[in-house]
Amino acid sequence: MSRETLPLTPRLHDYLLSVGLRDHPVLKRLAAESDALADANMRIGPEQAAFMALLVELMGAKHCLEIGVFTGYSSLAVALALPADGRIVACDTSEEWTAIARRYWAEAGVEDKIDLRLAPALETLDALLAEGAANSFDFSFIDADKSEYAAYYERVLNLLRPGGLMVVDNVLCGGRVADSADTSADTLSRRDFNAALHQDERISLSMIPVADGLTLAVKRS
Repeated sequence: MSRETLPLTPRLHDYLLSVGLRDHPVLKRLAAESDALADANMRIGPEQAAFMALLVELMGAKHCLEIGVFTGYSSLAVALALPADGRIVACDTSEEWTAIARRYWAEAGVEDKIDLRLAPALETLDALLAEGAANSFDFSFIDADKSEYAAYYERVLNLLRPGGLMVVDNVLCGGRVADSADTSADTLSRRDFNAALHQDERISLSMIPVADGLTLAVKRS
């Protein structure tokens, strides 16, 4: 048996999706509509959504934060995992994409759990900090403008309670972070971000090769 992660071939990926998660029917319909859009690659995969929902359930999380909503697939997955009194503050700037999200949130009966804030995410995060929300969130998912990851990270870390969990998407940058010949701005920013988190003693850290890479960071006491 290998200790290395298996290459995820299309056949193996299909098998994983067939037995490795239970996809909510509303999530399936939202995925289909999202995948018809020109920016369909912005939607996370069902295995990512199921993994985050499981983390939220395991933590007993109630106060969640999402940076980057797109059509609301990830926020719907998390909202479905929350208890009745759980809430998500969801940050995005697109009226068009989040209008799709609102329809499916309503269909799934979770719209009251999601506080959508349409403004640049840094403005929303700074406003939350100014309102005294530091150390109050249990869980956060970051999947927005990659050039702002470092700025999102610092604010979200302040907003998380000790023991709170931050999940960051796209940390492998299509595999380019491991290619020293790639010096594009996008790759360099992701590489620098990953290196900074690796050295940050304020968190416990695990990077896992799910989809385009997820970093899990737990805020230490």
